[in-house]
Amino acid sequence: MRHGKKNNHLGRQTAHRKSMLANMACSLIEHKRINTTVAKAKALKQFVEPLVTKSKEDTTHNRRIVMSKLRQKDAVAELFRDVAVKVGDRPGGYTRIIKLGNRLGDNADMAMIELVDYNEIYNLGKTKKKSTRRAGKKAPAAATTEAPAKEVKANDEEE
Repeated sequence: MRHGKKNNHLGRQTAHRKSMLANMACSLIEHKRINTTVAKAKALKQFVEPLVTKSKEDTTHNRRIVMSKLRQKDAVAELFRDVAVKVGDRPGGYTRIIKLGNRLGDNADMAMIELVDYNEIYNLGKTKKKSTRRAGKKAPAAATTEAPAKEVKANDEEE
């Protein structure tokens, strides 16, 4: 049974797994998309999305937290400088996993993980949605047509 076991160990010791995820996250930030196995892509998604959320607020504390996870100064600088600006208005879901099929050598399930806002193909035809409003319109349609009619009468009286 797997009660309370949240992370996939990926068949590696803790230090190796953390280093591998840090390196993959740096590659994702640098290249904006990478090809890997599905299991590693899912683990990387859980690893990198909180870091992108931290990068939206550029403080020394957040930079130090991200630096302790990524361990590469150039990747941290690019994350806070470029990526955070592009995803600033997005409330989450910064990465996308697209399954590619099986690898020829060992038949492993392969996937491409990418930063969502950097894919021009998916974002070409789509325009930004306006924020949705939960409440409906307050004034009925009949009340809005009466107001301009009164103004017209006022203009006629002045002439």
